[in-house]
Amino acid sequence: MFKRLAFAAIALVAATAPALAHLNPAEHGSFMAGVSHPLFGLDHVLVMVAVGLWAATLGQRALMLVPAAFAGMMVLGFAIALLGASLPLVEPVILASVVFIGLMVALAIPMPAAGVAGVVAFFAFFHGHAHGGELGTAGALQFAIGFALATPLLHAAGIALGLAFGRWQKDVIGRALTRIAGFATALAGLWLAFAG
Repeated sequence: MFKRLAFAAIALVAATAPALAHLNPAEHGSFMAGVSHPLFGLDHVLVMVAVGLWAATLGQRALMLVPAAFAGMMVLGFAIALLGASLPLVEPVILASVVFIGLMVALAIPMPAAGVAGVVAFFAFFHGHAHGGELGTAGALQFAIGFALATPLLHAAGIALGLAFGRWQKDVIGRALTRIAGFATALAGLWLAFAG
């Protein structure tokens, strides 16, 4: 069990290692630029993995509902940005999403799956708007397909981590690991907010 948990942690760290910049659509194509956008932005990686972790702590229905709510509203936010609609405070809300979702995981505040889906949908709209606002020269459809495929992979990483911790949930260690992951996410969000 510990080996699987260590492997999952290494995979998550490796996924965040290249978080320096997004791929240039002219060099790599619109699809790969779309795939890279959520994978190469630490704020996106943190929140999407945390969404999966939060869903895993709720279990059952939330495993599909919560990530689907995030993905659906993210695509809607992307479309709204493409239509030219501006949205205030996009970056602050994105950073707040990392802190808030991390804290919700850490504090394990009881909430129904539909409520969690609503919360992540709100934040996802801003993430999607950021994707659309930073589209640049990428083709919109290919870019959208790319980030729409990368996002569930990050949710799946969080779910896998949460399920691995969940095997120990009856034990103090499992609950502690989940809370530590949540607090680490929230602290990383605060660091991102104040480091820039």
